[in-house]
Amino acid sequence: MMMPSIFGESLLSNWMDFPFDRSFFSTKEGMKTDVKEVDDGYELDIDLPGFQKDDIKARLTDGYLTITASKGENKEEKDKEGRYIRRERYSGSMSRSFYVGNAVKEEDIRAKFENGILKLSVPKNKKAEIEQNNYISIEG
Repeated sequence: MMMPSIFGESLLSNWMDFPFDRSFFSTKEGMKTDVKEVDDGYELDIDLPGFQKDDIKARLTDGYLTITASKGENKEEKDKEGRYIRRERYSGSMSRSFYVGNAVKEEDIRAKFENGILKLSVPKNKKAEIEQNNYISIEG
């Protein structure tokens, strides 16, 4: 079926974009995170709506905690007539990194995914003992 158009443009193209523009669905805004300091560490709550637990990976490398979420497009989905006018559901991947320090080990970090929110508990970096300079007096 042909879509009605005026001057070579589809009537629905601008209408379907209102009130959203492409930046609304951009991945740079996809991982909204709350970071809360607690007595012994930090708690991070990362919004990942629409993702499943198996879509999310957490990795600790060189002091950086990297969260990656990826979701593939299901090409088998069809409407009653087997076609779409427009698809706006997200498919792709996004990631975000946080510096947690080299002293933090992967077994120290706790993670739980529930109701579209990834909850992480990260211990505080233990402060390295300050080196004391013990000077020796020189006679002369």
